[in-house]
Amino acid sequence: MATLLYRLGLKAAKRPLAVIFSWLVMIAIAAAAFLSFGGTLVSTVDIPGTPTAQTTDRLQEEFPDAARGTGNVVFQTEDGSAFSAQQREAITAVLDEARDVDGVADVIDPFATDAELADQQQELADGRAELEAAGEQLESAPQQLDAAEEELDAAEAELQAAQEQLDAGKQQAIGAGMPEAAVEQQFAAQQAQLDAAVEELQAGRDQVEQERAAYEEGVTDYEDGQVLIELGQRLLTATNDYSVVSEDGSAAIGTVQFVDHDMDVSTDVRQDVVGTFTDASIDGVEILPSQELSMAVPEVLGWAEVVGLVIAGIVLVIMLGTFITAGLPLLNALVGVGVGALAAMAFSSVIEMSSVTPVLGVMLGLAVGIDYALFIVHRHRTQLKSGMELRHSIAMANGTSGNAVVFAGSTVVIALLALNLTGIPFLGLMGTVGGFVVVVAVLVAITLTPAMLSLLGVRALSKRERRAGQRHDQQVAERKPLKPMSTARAVLTAIGTIAVLAIIAIPVFSMRLGIPDGSSEAPETTEYQAYAAQSEHFGAGRNAPIVAVADIPADLSEQDLLTTTAQQAEQIAALDQVQHVVPVGENEAGDMLMFQIIPVHDANHEQTVNLVYELRGLDPAGEVTNLALAGHATGVIDISDALAEVLPLYLGVVVGLSLLIMILVFRSLVVPLIASGGFVLSVGAAMGAVVAIYQWGWLGDIFMVHNPAPVLSFLPTIMIGVLFGLAMDYQLFISSGMREAFAHGTEARLAVQKGFVQGRSVVAAAAIIMVSVFGGFIYADDPYIRPIGFGLAIGVLFDAFLVRMLMVPALMHLLGKSAWYLPKWLDRILPNVDVEGAKLAELTDGAQHGAHVEQTVTDTPVTTTSRNV
Repeated sequence: MATLLYRLGLKAAKRPLAVIFSWLVMIAIAAAAFLSFGGTLVSTVDIPGTPTAQTTDRLQEEFPDAARGTGNVVFQTEDGSAFSAQQREAITAVLDEARDVDGVADVIDPFATDAELADQQQELADGRAELEAAGEQLESAPQQLDAAEEELDAAEAELQAAQEQLDAGKQQAIGAGMPEAAVEQQFAAQQAQLDAAVEELQAGRDQVEQERAAYEEGVTDYEDGQVLIELGQRLLTATNDYSVVSEDGSAAIGTVQFVDHDMDVSTDVRQDVVGTFTDASIDGVEILPSQELSMAVPEVLGWAEVVGLVIAGIVLVIMLGTFITAGLPLLNALVGVGVGALAAMAFSSVIEMSSVTPVLGVMLGLAVGIDYALFIVHRHRTQLKSGMELRHSIAMANGTSGNAVVFAGSTVVIALLALNLTGIPFLGLMGTVGGFVVVVAVLVAITLTPAMLSLLGVRALSKRERRAGQRHDQQVAERKPLKPMSTARAVLTAIGTIAVLAIIAIPVFSMRLGIPDGSSEAPETTEYQAYAAQSEHFGAGRNAPIVAVADIPADLSEQDLLTTTAQQAEQIAALDQVQHVVPVGENEAGDMLMFQIIPVHDANHEQTVNLVYELRGLDPAGEVTNLALAGHATGVIDISDALAEVLPLYLGVVVGLSLLIMILVFRSLVVPLIASGGFVLSVGAAMGAVVAIYQWGWLGDIFMVHNPAPVLSFLPTIMIGVLFGLAMDYQLFISSGMREAFAHGTEARLAVQKGFVQGRSVVAAAAIIMVSVFGGFIYADDPYIRPIGFGLAIGVLFDAFLVRMLMVPALMHLLGKSAWYLPKWLDRILPNVDVEGAKLAELTDGAQHGAHVEQTVTDTPVTTTSRNV
């Protein structure tokens, strides 16, 4: 590999313009691909197969309208007074304007919704009053029916007596000898009157029977009505006065429903909707679009990130001595990020890509791009000052430090790609994109850096360094001989650094995982203000609604359906941490109910987490056979649980990988244990610092933490992956010099000191640059990015300065020769990995050393011809 990189560096030095042109073409291709095929980045994270994801999929099938993407906008009066009629009309007009935006399906007017809720309550009250009046009527009906029947019985008795009297008269007339026909004719009129009276009596009885049947039906309806009124009251009680207009009338929540689901709503549509609200002006009313409505994609480079790059540039100038040389690593990093990030984002139209993914790629690309170029430039400058010929120096720097860069980059890439082992798609994609950007950074370092160094020529050295070049060997020879550190100092250093890191890591034992919500946004943003307004006027839980779906039999009657709905709503409402339960309705098939649950606290509150577990542990009420949950709060819990589950596995893989790599590189069993132990300490301390600042709120004013919350759920996994690769970089550049000195016969403790002195300056500079770049993201606008930037910056700080530059040399000094212990059988089977290209240096040492020394030490302007000699 070293020989290959030597030749590659030499070719790049001979044809610098061709190399530069090739990278310009790569940038153009990547930019064209992004502009042609780039899609929409999503501002949410999701893990397929979790209970929340499964329930969300069911919602999209069974309740397609309810499963659409939504976002709230909060309206509140500036002086805290109730909305005036004119303000209400203006708010409705603004919402109507938002309804007309392409991509918006509908808007929910809070005042119309509040009126509907009031109408429902009034209908319930009116129904109860009507039912009470009907009950009073039903109470008197039996007496009236009984009295009517008594009257009919009396009339029947009178008719029977009259009939008997008439029949007696007929018999008397027949007995007197009157012909029967004459008798019938004589009494026909009286008989007709009696018959008519009997018919009238029967009609009266029929009417009474009908009225009694109607009464019985009325009793049944009354009883059914009582049940329905009772069920309605039970459902109303479960809502606990739910409203979208505050009790004092000074705030209201409007809702925008998009045509597409949340993940599919484009950034343009969201911006158009948010723009409608931010451009609107209502006298005396604040309009606050919420976080879920905007879901803005974070800026890749903001002012804070630029400040970080400026600090990195200052460090480069101090170390490299000239502005033009210091600009080379920055230029390389920008080229690598441009190609890597743009090429990766070109796939965002076919792969669901989180908005954090390219930002992480940019973060890593800038940091490693600067550092990797710095390693090569530093080696080249050192060789130039020793009198090595220009092109040979460039090729040697590429074959030695470039070889180390390839190895270091490989460890970072492997650690990032290993994120795919977690089985979590968005995390694996972040690792893949980050790894790709690092690969590009390595390629830029070993091709573009030699080309740019060739164009720079001896201007890679300052004029003072060029003038001092002839005295370099003499100055090196006159340096004070190195001595090993004292044993007492080594003991104190080792114990002190381990103790400091262990103490800083203590908060990690109380770490809670979560996802940022509106409370994590900057206080001056409408996202935070909307969150605060909803919490103030409606309760913190209004920012974390939970959707519950309940499976039921499809053949339930209307009353049984209402009964089951009320029973399930009451069961949920009875839980301590539930503020409102709002029944939404049933699906078209009639086999599923939907509820909206408003908890007391927000999504990241520990009580809300407990509530979700409690809801999932319920034995469903009534005819409900299964109860499932969805929503931001449940999604946060599912994602955090899934990540917490895979974190030990990933940490084990990374630590095991570090042991294998270190054994291979340093041919020792002890050094890898020290390196891996130091990595665990630095990661633990970095996570502890993250918990203390972002979860506990320590130093919150400094780090823009105004509302402490659980740690970003995927941050620990990302930190392990990234910091592992960087830790191995620093271990390599610190320990390789120790190994080389020991292998050449230097006493073990003196070899530790020699290697440390040889590598400390470049490691310190590289670490400061890393901290500057990562630290710039601490003040990013996006709440996802800030803790990532801090975690990586503090992790690099701990690992480079406490672990690699203090603890590792101290422990290796105490161990002495034992630090390089390796069983003979293992030594025989391990391949010889020449990471620093030492054999290449030995083979070419002196071959061209001293050639054109006059050129390298003169301050005469260098022409293109002389640069390419």
